[in-house]
Amino acid sequence: MSCLMVERCGEISLDSPDQNAKCVRMLGDARVRGQTGVLSERRGSYPFIDFRLLNNTTLSGEIGTKKKVKRLLSFQRYFHASRLLRGIVPQASLYLLDEDYLGQARHMLSKVGMWDFDIFLFDRLTNGNSLVTLLCHLFNVHGLIHHFQLDMVTLHRFLVMVQEDYHSQNPYHNAVHAADVTQAMHCYLREPKLANFLTPSDIMLGLLAAAAHDVDHPGVNQPFLIKTKHHLASLYQNVSVLENHHWRSTIGMLRESRLLAHLPKEVTQDIEQQLGSLILATDINRQNEFLIRLKSHLDNQDLRLEDAQDRHFMLQIALKCADICNPCRLWDLSKQWSERVCEEFYRQGDLEQKFELEISPLCNQQKDTIPSIQIGFMTYIVEPLFERWAQFTGDTPLSGNMLNHLRRNKAKWRSLLHKQHSSSRSNDHSGQVTGSQEQTLKKEETP
Repeated sequence: MSCLMVERCGEISLDSPDQNAKCVRMLGDARVRGQTGVLSERRGSYPFIDFRLLNNTTLSGEIGTKKKVKRLLSFQRYFHASRLLRGIVPQASLYLLDEDYLGQARHMLSKVGMWDFDIFLFDRLTNGNSLVTLLCHLFNVHGLIHHFQLDMVTLHRFLVMVQEDYHSQNPYHNAVHAADVTQAMHCYLREPKLANFLTPSDIMLGLLAAAAHDVDHPGVNQPFLIKTKHHLASLYQNVSVLENHHWRSTIGMLRESRLLAHLPKEVTQDIEQQLGSLILATDINRQNEFLIRLKSHLDNQDLRLEDAQDRHFMLQIALKCADICNPCRLWDLSKQWSERVCEEFYRQGDLEQKFELEISPLCNQQKDTIPSIQIGFMTYIVEPLFERWAQFTGDTPLSGNMLNHLRRNKAKWRSLLHKQHSSSRSNDHSGQVTGSQEQTLKKEETP
């Protein structure tokens, strides 16, 4: 296991003294260089974007301390709750969660493979712990805890780290989104065309990548980080900036928690690399690259899922689908996600306007309406990908269900957009009449 360097108030702690030579310290950044050369970022290094904090490094120690205490308290709560979810009834009643809520959460977990799974309700029932609870359940369902001989306490510690490193103040890129993507990934991993070939390693990689694919997301996009000269943009040379950060942060959490420390070094190194490949595939700028490759495979019928490389490619496609599957959900759920992501766009636009920066596309609340944003997203991003995914899976109930929801939801957004245009024209016409009336009155009042 490579060394782990954690910076807290100017101090550095190492896994063991004899690993000093492997550690690299950089001002404003703490990373780990493993024997494979993969760098991991110190958790909590990059809080949400706030211009008051961009150039203020004195708060990092305070932030780290608060998160450490919060993490410890959360871990105790999650561990207690998980005992109930595994059917272990404690002697003392759990005061943090009502028994009725836990019963409903258990009932929902029994239907976690259903596409109409309501992640918002599940998050409320688990007191905001949807990601930790869901992952513990899925790791157990898929037999990963037994297969990889994972320690339950260590697994909880790692999952708490992941959940806590999502920023709840983000309307969209938060732990609930991660849980939603993870639940979708679970559904895709069960598609017969893929499931028949998956190994335990494939399943664990898919679930871990889904859970951590947006960890520590700052709530703004890559162009914003580049034009504000954020240190992450410099660190990753303006290429897949956020995705690289999510990946390296995940590696840091894996090493800090020592979740996989008992596995052979070459196995953990391979897991870290493959996690990176999966998470980096979620970069929307690489959409055409993956679509072209998928189309080529499907047209040539040369996918061989017995081959680890082809399986990994389809895991990348599955994760990309899971990441943008909101338009394929039931309307009530899909609409909530649409409103949340647009709210995050608008917040970025407000920041850009406040600091006299050019407002990014889709971030101008006065010009970019939710229906127009969603129709464009569905047409150019979602539909091409999910049509190819359905071609891969064949005529399965899930693929048909998702495409039907996608078409119905797009029709509803079109209807809402039409109503907005009609209302706008009506208001404009009303304004013109009022203006004409004012001119008439003025003429009558003129001597």
